[in-house]
Amino acid sequence: MRIAMTIRAASACWLAFLAAAALGADQPKAIFLFNGKDLTGWKKATSKATGQWQSGQPVLDPANPAKLKIAGPGDALVSLEKSPNLISEASFSDCLLEFEFMVPKKSNSGVKLMSLYEIQIFDSFGKAVPGKGDCGAVYDENPPKVNACKPPGEWQTFVIDFRAPRFDAAGKKISNARFVKVTLNGQVVQENVELDHGTNVGRSKPEFPAAPLLLQGDHGPVAFRNLKLTPLN
Repeated sequence: MRIAMTIRAASACWLAFLAAAALGADQPKAIFLFNGKDLTGWKKATSKATGQWQSGQPVLDPANPAKLKIAGPGDALVSLEKSPNLISEASFSDCLLEFEFMVPKKSNSGVKLMSLYEIQIFDSFGKAVPGKGDCGAVYDENPPKVNACKPPGEWQTFVIDFRAPRFDAAGKKISNARFVKVTLNGQVVQENVELDHGTNVGRSKPEFPAAPLLLQGDHGPVAFRNLKLTPLN
């Protein structure tokens, strides 16, 4: 009797292990978007901006708080001046995008899901009531719920849960793009924000079921690190 119970218990454990393994196999895998060295996987958008993206360890320039400087070797993606926007070579749809960023005083950047739907990056530290152009905004569409910004020169963290627009077999859009949830430094700044068009300059551009990610560099100094995207579809 005791042997039979032991066999049944072992069988139950084995089945539980197989179920967990099968579930794990179905889990989406994260993609790390920057290799810490060069722009493999990215291309530069056509731009008049003359700055160059580089890898390194960025810090706030003590001689000028409106600038960043490279303090030494590092794995961050850094633009010290206005640089061409970066567009991923791969296209994405539904995703969870996680990354850290750093901006100097009053600098301006952004990340555009599918190159169309922008979450604003800006030095909004200390602003009492953030607006549609402040950090954490769906740019020019929806202000952040709270101002969660840290001071310029500090690393800050975004987690963006995004759903792409849906299209039927004939190519007609049947549901809009949506920011399910956006957190900035652990605070929810956007939740269930639906968009029937791109943001700002993307308002009249066509929408697609999948498209590249865009990192904005042509508005001011900015640094990114730990760029991780998990496809959800």
